[in-house]
Amino acid sequence: MRIIFVRHGEPDYAHDCLTEMGKLQAVEAAERLRNEGIEEIFSSPLGRAAETAAATAELLKRPVQTLDYMRELHWGSTDGNPLPSNGHPWDLADLMAEEGWDLTNPGWREHPYFKNNQVTANADMVAEKTDEWLRSLGYEREGAFYRCVRPDNRQKTVALFSHGGSSAAAMGHILNLPFPYACGLFHLEFTGITIIRLDKNPGSRRLPCLELANDGRHIHGPHYHRLNDM
Repeated sequence: MRIIFVRHGEPDYAHDCLTEMGKLQAVEAAERLRNEGIEEIFSSPLGRAAETAAATAELLKRPVQTLDYMRELHWGSTDGNPLPSNGHPWDLADLMAEEGWDLTNPGWREHPYFKNNQVTANADMVAEKTDEWLRSLGYEREGAFYRCVRPDNRQKTVALFSHGGSSAAAMGHILNLPFPYACGLFHLEFTGITIIRLDKNPGSRRLPCLELANDGRHIHGPHYHRLNDM
């Protein structure tokens, strides 16, 4: 199975919708995804992700299924003690690297920047719910691996439209990357496309494969100037 993660287009955060540029990016992303063989479309319930998903859904004539847990993550102190950048996980990942912390350390939850940070529980929730979602699609997590429990070896492709933080949490979990490392690694641009492939053979237990990461060529190719000049 192939999972296509797509970040939303350029947003108007105040109104939780897309800007005019974001709407054009969503159309460009839909065209880019036209021939990927997408059978199911999933989206965060937030407006900016749902609007981005709608462009692909309209093009492919497929419904959008909502995954409530994939809404954007929240961060900030849980005990009133201040955190650098108010607990913003991307800034914290950069700061930890500057300080020499090993971002591959599985003990990241005990780091002072994450121990009392709302984002830690949020990221763990996304990881847990992602495994529930994958189970519904025929993949059981076993340690660091996923076992295919689908009845056939047909290659299925699904698309999930969401946000930088929730995508980093989900993708990091699937790929066995600690959350701060995933934040530092995946700086997803608007409508950036990432593809993770799980083994399609029934009964197999394999590591996931990162097929493509943060591909934004659809908005930096021949039509880029048209988008920027609007």
